[in-house]
Amino acid sequence: MSTPKGQALKRPGPVGGVRDLNRQKKAQSIRDAALLLFLERGIEAVSVDDIMKSARMAKGSFYRYYADQTALVDDIMSATTELMTRALEACSRELETASTREAMFKAYARIGDVLATLLMEYPGPVRLFLQESRAPAQGARRPIIELSRTVSKYAIEMTKTAQKHGILKPIPVAVSALTVVGAAERLLLAVLHDEDIGNVLEVPAALTTLILDGLRAV
Repeated sequence: MSTPKGQALKRPGPVGGVRDLNRQKKAQSIRDAALLLFLERGIEAVSVDDIMKSARMAKGSFYRYYADQTALVDDIMSATTELMTRALEACSRELETASTREAMFKAYARIGDVLATLLMEYPGPVRLFLQESRAPAQGARRPIIELSRTVSKYAIEMTKTAQKHGILKPIPVAVSALTVVGAAERLLLAVLHDEDIGNVLEVPAALTTLILDGLRAV
């Protein structure tokens, strides 16, 4: 049995009713406990038993809420995945018609705005993504690796579009795109680790400007 993407297992009961609210509260307790352990030890080093002990719930209760740990990680990452994917899709569409640096900046700024939102609202899942996204695509971390691949795919597609419009230098597409992804991830880590990089809210725009100026076709 598989769990719908980004959702805990469903059970009978009206939405918003006492049973539903109780299930939501317990599922949140499992997510919170799991996220702390994942960040501390890494996903593959954490067992269902570890999670449920931390959540102060019986081990067997886990399977009332999640089919397996992959479904749990998927649920933890669901909001981050949805926001990031929507931003990448929108940016990709806008770049198809962008013919100037200003239009490109506006398109990329959409992603910058989403990154700022993720850092403020979902710092734990973002940290988990950065921690696990370069690990082997196995076990419960698969939803994170899928998101990482999605980010890389869109980065490459957007770079191709920008080069087609003659806005960016004709550097090998994958090299250009993945370098940008790496720079963005390093800055996110700096913010999450409280490194001194100035006003956090100015980081996305500064990164966009740096990228577009550095890669802009002459």
